[in-house]
Amino acid sequence: MAYSKILLVEDEAKVCELVKAYLAKDGYDVIIAADGKAAIEQAHRHKPDLILLDLNLPELDGLEVCRAIRKQSNVPIIMLTARDEEVDKVVGLEMGADDYVTKPFSPRELAARVNAVLRRYREGLKQGEQIVAGELRLIPERHEATYLGKPLSLTAAEFKLLSVLARNPGRVYTRLQLMDSAFGESYEGYERTVDAHIKNIRQKISRTATESPNPLVTVRGVGYKVEK
Repeated sequence: MAYSKILLVEDEAKVCELVKAYLAKDGYDVIIAADGKAAIEQAHRHKPDLILLDLNLPELDGLEVCRAIRKQSNVPIIMLTARDEEVDKVVGLEMGADDYVTKPFSPRELAARVNAVLRRYREGLKQGEQIVAGELRLIPERHEATYLGKPLSLTAAEFKLLSVLARNPGRVYTRLQLMDSAFGESYEGYERTVDAHIKNIRQKISRTATESPNPLVTVRGVGYKVEK
């Protein structure tokens, strides 16, 4: 595993100690921020490879932190939340989080999620590859995406999903097929995760090219596709 820097944003000292100790065994360098304002400062200062972000924080809550970081960076973000309601997870994903872990969690489960998110982000960075579908162009090596020549700022999960669709323009993918192709069959997500990410991608494309048709199409009752 490549050396990676993790920013852990958590206000419970015992949780911080446990998570830091466990991730350190896997070779990660863990930086801790105990509140929302500190999280934004640390993210800017240290440029972490991944952020573990608790939703319930003093100063600024996790959703506000996620929104602020997404204005500056596409760093992978995993939400940590005691809330088990689907709506909270969807809101976090729509704000740009890549994954979530519900408390209480085991350190082994969290480490597995960290490894999976970083792995799928790095696996997308294939040397020299370009994915072209009409006016949509993706360069995984640089994590760059453009539509009509204009840049799209995509998170790691959004980039992975759009790459799957753009590699096979015209093909309709169900949500489960997209989850398997983008994240792997062992991914323990749910179908609304895909919907949240797709919604974000569509909005970003629409903002980039306001007068052009959106190539990311919903096929009602089936799934999604990219048109050339």
